[in-house]
Amino acid sequence: MDLFEHSARSRGEGVPLADRARPRRLAEVVGQRHLLGEGKLLREAIEADRVASLVLWGPPGTGKTTIARVIAEETSARFETLSAVLSGVPDLRKAVAAAKEQKQLYGKRTILFVDEIHRFNKSQQDALLPHVENGTVTLIGATTDNPSFAINAALLSRARVFELQPLEQDDIAVLLERALADRERGLGELGLAAEDGALEQIAKRADGDARRALDVLEAAARFVSGSGGTAIDGGAIDQAVAGTTLIHDKSGEGHYNVVSAFIKSMRGSDPDGALYWMMRMLEAGEDPLFVTRRMIIFASEDIGNADPRALQIAVSADQAFQRIGMPEGLHPLSQCCLYLASAPKSNASYLAWKSARADVKEHGSLEVPRKLRNAATKHMKAWGYGDGYRYPHDEGGYAEGETYLPEALEGRRYYEPGDAGFEARIRERLEGLRRK
Repeated sequence: MDLFEHSARSRGEGVPLADRARPRRLAEVVGQRHLLGEGKLLREAIEADRVASLVLWGPPGTGKTTIARVIAEETSARFETLSAVLSGVPDLRKAVAAAKEQKQLYGKRTILFVDEIHRFNKSQQDALLPHVENGTVTLIGATTDNPSFAINAALLSRARVFELQPLEQDDIAVLLERALADRERGLGELGLAAEDGALEQIAKRADGDARRALDVLEAAARFVSGSGGTAIDGGAIDQAVAGTTLIHDKSGEGHYNVVSAFIKSMRGSDPDGALYWMMRMLEAGEDPLFVTRRMIIFASEDIGNADPRALQIAVSADQAFQRIGMPEGLHPLSQCCLYLASAPKSNASYLAWKSARADVKEHGSLEVPRKLRNAATKHMKAWGYGDGYRYPHDEGGYAEGETYLPEALEGRRYYEPGDAGFEARIRERLEGLRRK
């Protein structure tokens, strides 16, 4: 930044509260005790100024950039910052060249902080790799995406991953109290107080995101101050919170985590958990047709013949939703979700087709037994098509001892019905037929 921008930021002009009030020293940081508590590896590395390459991974507002800036304050190394959104390979080369110069001329090491490192493409990450490997720079990357998906394996193998958790409400409340009272970096010059429970209310609504909490506090404080008030209350908070949304990245790991919780809750026959995770997705803006598609798949994959009605109900819910839309469409979606979660479960159909497909792939196009071939012409009949076929209806509905698989697979069993729901009756019938 230039001299004028630095001067403006120092005075807090146009700088959001979340940035002004950001902890600058290790002692100011709250939360993340599993990483920064006494005796923890990351804390000891910072205090000893022995920070090695690392990746800070966690949801927004959990302190990734804060920890990086704390390291910048606490270390004797040069600290260089790049944003993966705004920087390209030329910027990276420039930063590396400066790091080499500092190391060669002054013996000074450089810590390179790459914010949103998951936005670097493969070539950019490859360009960074050799300089991390040879110690030209010590890398600190910050990402909201799972590093195992977002960062090259070679680069990731040279950096330790530290996972940050959403902040506890009590920790966020501490940050809010500090920001409200701080005259230099916070809102202290406004001279406002907070009614009992107001800051706790903001902390609760922040969903573990300190940045979101501080943004809400700032908006509420400006609203109260602008209207001549002296205390932040629930009404001001409601005004400030209006329009905020749940955290739900429809293309990132958070999306798949919630979907996984939804499916596993239905599979575990927990209708309450299933309904909660479904509403989490829908309230965060997930496409309801994605939800209905997952329920149709689930009805066949995880319930199957234990309750054949489940698939009908899932398809009907999908059709009903497409006909009536939101918000009334929540009725068939919820009904279907609760039914699927409460239904008996069996994955026997799923296991059966997987096993059958494996045999198809392993054995190729095995010949269809002639007795099972259709003698559509007199020549086919002369060639023995259909010879020896026993018509089950002529034998009471079941031709005892007859086989229908290719000769190489005779005796193979793909479908093994379970003992849940209707499938128990299917198993009993098949076992009875096979005993004849």
